[in-house]
Amino acid sequence: MSSLTDMETILSGMMDTVEASKEQIFTIGEDSREEYETLKNELEDIKTEVVRIIDESEKMDDHSRFARNRLAEVSRHFENFSDEQVREAYEQANDYQVKLAVLQQEEKQLRARRDHIERRLMKLEKTIERADQLINQINVVINYLTGDLQQVSEMIADAEQKQEFGLQIIQAQEEERKRLSREIHDGPAQMMANVALRSEIVERVIDKHGVEKAREEIRDMKRMVKESLAEVRRIIYDLRPMTLDDLGLVPTLTKYLNNVEERHSINIDFKQMGRDIRYPPQMEAAIFRFVQEGVQNAVKHAAPKTVTVKLDVKEKLITAVIKDDGKGFDTSATKENSFGLVGMKERINMLEGKISIDSTPGKGTIILVQIPIERNDEDAGI
Repeated sequence: MSSLTDMETILSGMMDTVEASKEQIFTIGEDSREEYETLKNELEDIKTEVVRIIDESEKMDDHSRFARNRLAEVSRHFENFSDEQVREAYEQANDYQVKLAVLQQEEKQLRARRDHIERRLMKLEKTIERADQLINQINVVINYLTGDLQQVSEMIADAEQKQEFGLQIIQAQEEERKRLSREIHDGPAQMMANVALRSEIVERVIDKHGVEKAREEIRDMKRMVKESLAEVRRIIYDLRPMTLDDLGLVPTLTKYLNNVEERHSINIDFKQMGRDIRYPPQMEAAIFRFVQEGVQNAVKHAAPKTVTVKLDVKEKLITAVIKDDGKGFDTSATKENSFGLVGMKERINMLEGKISIDSTPGKGTIILVQIPIERNDEDAGI
């Protein structure tokens, strides 16, 4: 499993955990709200009931005092009342006393329940407030993670792509060294070996066949030296066109595209617009390598009949378009052999330019780049 997949799995798990925590906190908050409303309604009922009991207790207290006074009077003048009246006065006083005690106890219980509910409501208010704060904080985290998850994935993918690009650069350098070694061995080295061998033959020819025959051998040697020199120049040109420093970007591209056209038997249409401006050497080299990479990709992978290269040269901006009528490809699909495209993107990024690639299978490819130019007087030759 790649590091990108691992990171996506970790982030996905973290998002699930955060979402689950949010749901739990939301449930706690909602349960607290329901309990708060229930207790709040109960508190209102209790307050109403306490007021009623207080009123009733006050009335009962009045009745109880009257009944006690009546009982005291009956007790003082016992002989003036019948047994039934004495018993009635006693029972009435006792009944009022019991009812008053019951009301007082009920009031005490209601007040205790009221105080408990008020304390519970204060705690619930804090719980609800804290739950809302936590949900808001979690929403911020979720929005941050959701907003940055794609960016993080892209950063990781970009890092992996750059790592792969770096490895491919190393591999490409090794392949280039092998290619150069092979070309030098098969070309100039072999020719120089032949020249050394033919020089020995010339000495023998002079001794055996005379000067005229030796001149023929010398003419062959000169032809071989010229061919070897041309081959060395071609290898040097592929590494770094010397005309880029001497003549500039446009003449060098013209010569390079003509060579590609002859070598691969395809039609290359080069159009140059704007002024013929000299840019800083590193800028001209980068632009040349970009066009070289784009044309080589088209020739190597697209099998085109025609490749069009347009170069619009301005004082502060250079625009390059490479268009081919070849196979094309799906730009949304990641290709294993996209080293050339990655290389071009890296070059343009280093130049702080913009690149767009438009391609459709069977309909060719268009690559457009725009590179801002920062030039000083020394670069402009002023």
